[in-house]
Formats: sequence, structure tokens, C-alpha cells
Amino acid sequence: MSDSPSRIELAEDRTDLAEDRTLLANERTFSGWARTALATVGIGVGFNALFRTLDPSWVPKAIATLFILLGLIIIIMADRRACAIQARLSAHKVQSLKPLNVRIITATYAAGAVGLIAALWALQ
Repeated sequence: MSDSPSRIELAEDRTDLAEDRTLLANERTFSGWARTALATVGIGVGFNALFRTLDPSWVPKAIATLFILLGLIIIIMADRRACAIQARLSAHKVQSLKPLNVRIITATYAAGAVGLIAALWALQ
């Protein structure tokens, strides 16, 4: 008998590597959605900065708040999807992002968004 790996072992290795690639792709996708959420929040803040002199004064604040809330929804949806996918897969040769870290990132974004909304309405 040969010392070379069997066809079954090679197939298992390919499957493990595919699962690792899927985990890494999931992390990249979460990062992309997180960037989109942050950009959406930035659009809201920028909109308010450009149009804050508009009358009535609540209109730019309301539009900015909608964009910030949209960013908050995007990051929460990204979090739920990333954690659900990660729960179904196992890392084999890569160290994947832990679901707790995804939750911490989401909570930080969420706290920032809520803080921005509060500051937007409390100031000016």
C-alpha cells in the first residue's frame, strides 16, 4: 500500500479548504456591508451639515436621521447574516472571526449611530 493520501482524504481536504474559503468570504462580505453602513451614516451626517440652515430646521435632521437609521439597519442585517453563516461552518486551517467579535463591531456601530442621532437632535 502506498503512503500517498487516498481519494477520500483528498476529497475531505478539498471540502475543508472550501469551507475555509467560504468563512473568509463571509468575513469579507460582512466588512463590505459594514462599510456600506458607515457610508450611509456619513451621508446622513453630511446631509445635515450641508442643509442645516434649511427651514424648517427639523427637515434636514429628519432626513439625516433616516440615513443614520438605514445604516443601523444595514449593520444589524449584516451581523445576523454573518453570524448565521458562521454558525453553520467550521474553520479548519484558518482562524475565522469569532461571532462575539462580529457582535462587538455591530454594537459599536449601533452605539455610534444612536449617539449621532441623539447629538443631531440635542445640538443646534
